[in-house]
Amino acid sequence: MLWLALIICLINTSLALLPTFGACPDVETIDRLNMTRFMGKWFEAERYFSLVDIGAKCGTFNYSSGDNGSLKLVNSQISTITGIESTVEGIARPLTRADDPKLLMSYPSLPIQYPLPYWILGTDYDTFAVCWSCTNMGVFSLKSAWILTREQKPPIPVLEKAYHILDKNTISRAYFSRTDQKNCPSVN
Repeated sequence: MLWLALIICLINTSLALLPTFGACPDVETIDRLNMTRFMGKWFEAERYFSLVDIGAKCGTFNYSSGDNGSLKLVNSQISTITGIESTVEGIARPLTRADDPKLLMSYPSLPIQYPLPYWILGTDYDTFAVCWSCTNMGVFSLKSAWILTREQKPPIPVLEKAYHILDKNTISRAYFSRTDQKNCPSVN
């Protein structure tokens, strides 16, 4: 029975993360995360390819204050096929200290609870953030990355700042796909 639960967990996780051979790379996060400045609405500019995001557009990440020093996340997107908005809520908890940029993300609404690393590699809080997740699974790893921006249609210099963070950490940009932010509902 334990093996069945593990297999279901791996399938669930692998749908949202990109499986690759080899271990997670060593990456550098920001020194400290100012959770108050990080809170608010972010638009998903680009993301690593994942099966759960096929046909998705208008991705947003909305962070707010959670219980016991955590960040609450409401991630939403719209299906290009049905036009229906879907959301998932997550809770990000710092690994060691209150301002730790290395967070563990869990999704209470999902049937299997498996906290995933959610690290902030770079942000200026006002224009962009680069978020990263990687979990070692034997001979392969499960990876995901996001470029978030405060503007729905960010200017090229903002994206270049994010690309610099990815390049500095030798994270391949080949797996990224641009999120469609056209014809989205009004921005609040």
